[in-house]
Amino acid sequence: MKIDILTLFPEMFLGPLNHSILKKAQEKGVIKINYINIRDFTTDRHHTTDDKPFGGGAGMVMKAEPVIRAYESIPKTKAYTVMLSPQGRKFNQNLAWELSQKEHLILICGHYEGIDDRVRQLIVDEEISIGDYVLTGGEIAAIVIVDAVVRLVPGVLGDEASLVEESFTNRLLEYPQYTRPRNFQGLEVPEILLSGNHKKIDLWRKKESLLTTFFRRRDLLKKRGLTKEEKILLWQGFFELAMLIDEIPERSE
Repeated sequence: MKIDILTLFPEMFLGPLNHSILKKAQEKGVIKINYINIRDFTTDRHHTTDDKPFGGGAGMVMKAEPVIRAYESIPKTKAYTVMLSPQGRKFNQNLAWELSQKEHLILICGHYEGIDDRVRQLIVDEEISIGDYVLTGGEIAAIVIVDAVVRLVPGVLGDEASLVEESFTNRLLEYPQYTRPRNFQGLEVPEILLSGNHKKIDLWRKKESLLTTFFRRRDLLKKRGLTKEEKILLWQGFFELAMLIDEIPERSE
């Protein structure tokens, strides 16, 4: 996959996108990320990229010309162009999967009060928002999208099976995870995980995943629905929690 990012601040990406899994993916040649500085495509000596909005109003607006010139400098084959915008489709795991299927992504990062709307009309395939809050610019949103998308590209992660089990892939939050030591500050790893019975472990993990989702993100269950087996597991989880409550001693007044 090739990713081109149009930005006023390319240096903002150098730390987050050049470490860990993203760094390895680029070293292996699975992913190629380029940063295009929009200021390099201005026509005045001050490299002006913004101007006052027509009709008046507070703030400044990014000019269309340098953004379009930057875009036109990119060799494009099957490119899909995304503009980071609060007006866009809400980013989630399903959208990350969709974008991971693209051969070439172009991300446009806005600033100030936004970008001249003619950019959207001329070159943008989709607008995407990462949430209902205000950021200083589109760079942080682009980093989030690149991180979420790249890890879904085949060959990036060492264990492809982990993609199937992780949170949001099947609209369930992930079950609790444990590693050594077996006892830490008086807290023991659940006995079932030490049993070696993989069938029982799988059922325990599914039950814990259902419980976690029910108590923390019930909206995911409403969207997803439950199979008969999952409903039984969830009721078993409720029963076990009720039994634990019975074991708690009453508070002395």
